[in-house]
Amino acid sequence: MAASGEISLEVLPSDPLLLIMSFLDFRDLMSCMCVLRCLSIRSDKCEKGQTWKDLFQEFYTDMGRYIDHYSTLKTAWDSLKGYLEKKCPRMITSLKEGVKEEELDAIEAQIGCKLPNDYRCSFRIHNGQKLVVPGLMGSMALSNHYRSEDLLDIETAAGGFQQRKGMRQCLPLTFCFHTGLSQYMALESVEGRVRGEIFYQCPDQLAQDPSAIDMFITGSSFTDWFTSYVHNVVTEEYPIIRDQIFRYIHDKECVATTGDIKVSVSTSFLPELSSIHPPHYFFTYRIRIEMAKDALPENTCQLDTRYWKITNANGNVEEVRGPGVVGKRPSCPHCHTSVLVPFPVYSVTSVTFQTHYCYL
Repeated sequence: MAASGEISLEVLPSDPLLLIMSFLDFRDLMSCMCVLRCLSIRSDKCEKGQTWKDLFQEFYTDMGRYIDHYSTLKTAWDSLKGYLEKKCPRMITSLKEGVKEEELDAIEAQIGCKLPNDYRCSFRIHNGQKLVVPGLMGSMALSNHYRSEDLLDIETAAGGFQQRKGMRQCLPLTFCFHTGLSQYMALESVEGRVRGEIFYQCPDQLAQDPSAIDMFITGSSFTDWFTSYVHNVVTEEYPIIRDQIFRYIHDKECVATTGDIKVSVSTSFLPELSSIHPPHYFFTYRIRIEMAKDALPENTCQLDTRYWKITNANGNVEEVRGPGVVGKRPSCPHCHTSVLVPFPVYSVTSVTFQTHYCYL
């Protein structure tokens, strides 16, 4: 029997039809609902005999104000949870269920400021997390310093809303138990900030006004801030070490291989140990040393000495020589070794360094 080459939307089952409709924006989808009878049929997957059109209208009534943000933020949350479920499942249990629209309205009335729509949208999906360690928004651990940031729920964030001079109309997004560090979001364009901007505050130690602050900006909006972070996590730019997300940035050019040994370097900036006035910028490095999986057992070796040549943006050069890395001399059999290295405070925002390692 000859098959017809035409396929009508009217005869498509629900699942492929929904896939097709997922590529439309909400205005086009509403137009289709007006002319396509197949979108008004009942589905056995719906409760109360609702049609797909009924479901969409119900959802749009509740979440329609977030139509420009919901897809992006829901995808980011789903990607983050899917990744953590495999790599760090205990962190998933700290997430809170989303809040209702009236709860967000009550928070706005409490603080006297409107919340950005993308921030509200995200908290409709998840209301931050419980105050636990390690936090969802990344960690950092050195021999004498530890930081781990929780994503605050809306009630806790509102409790930390700032009205003091220098931080007026700023809402905390994160909090670290160990350092007291928070990232803030500006809810109004005041005191040199732009509404929606996210930043770490930093006291201006050279200003005569003790309330003067500087900012290390981490995002231009909540969506920019959150989706960038999620991207770095799920693409493994940020490594998971001991069930914690470490905010190290890895440059693929910072890798060198000699024989069976590969050395790679990742960097992280620590705002809580840095300042703009005066200019002091603190960085830490993750040195990862790996041996090829197919290396012969007799090629096992041990790190003996290191040499670093550090050049700052002003052209000043500093050389460092010593045994191992921060006193450690790891062996390299069929495994890898990671060493976290604190570096000196710099008076410029960028440095380059060359490294050489000698193995025995």
